[in-house]
Amino acid sequence: MVFLYTKKLKTAVLLMLPNLKTITVYASASPRIAPVYFEAAGSVGKLLAAHAITCVNGGGISGLMAAVTNAVLENGGNVCGIIPQFMYDKGWSHPAMQEVIVTPDMHTRKQTMANKSDACIALPGGLGTLEELLEIITWKQLDLYKKPIVILNTAGYYDPLLMMLEKVEKERFIHSNSILWQAATTPDEALDLILNQMQH
Repeated sequence: MVFLYTKKLKTAVLLMLPNLKTITVYASASPRIAPVYFEAAGSVGKLLAAHAITCVNGGGISGLMAAVTNAVLENGGNVCGIIPQFMYDKGWSHPAMQEVIVTPDMHTRKQTMANKSDACIALPGGLGTLEELLEIITWKQLDLYKKPIVILNTAGYYDPLLMMLEKVEKERFIHSNSILWQAATTPDEALDLILNQMQH
């Protein structure tokens, strides 16, 4: 069951959850995607800033990654971008983030993003985002990551993946006693799901 909060109640719950300080956001770096995805990304950034939750992301200068960063910053929030050296050297790092962590490689980038997060939200994305999402779910199954993971299914983008994950689970290729992931259709619902998991 999903419990939906009013804005005032959600703020009160957040104040009672001092462990929810950061959320890692996985998202596309492509600038050539439909406006509906950018709108949702902007809403995610605005929501994080409104609740004083630091956004941790891949530090990119384009696509949904940048849309989230811009929205957080425009609304007075904080962003920590984590980017590998080769991307930083190519000038792919967003210039306005309060904190930038440059890692030696992609593997260290993903590990650092996980280590700095109190939860993860995956926005629509391509191969990189899919790889990040499936890896963090795998880590949770192996008990290497113990925090909430939410898939933001904007405009039904993740419907095929969710169907595949359901099939994998139904046919017992996944073995876990905990909730490995949850799916939301709006940014508000994504935060609600995270709050619900952290209270139990």
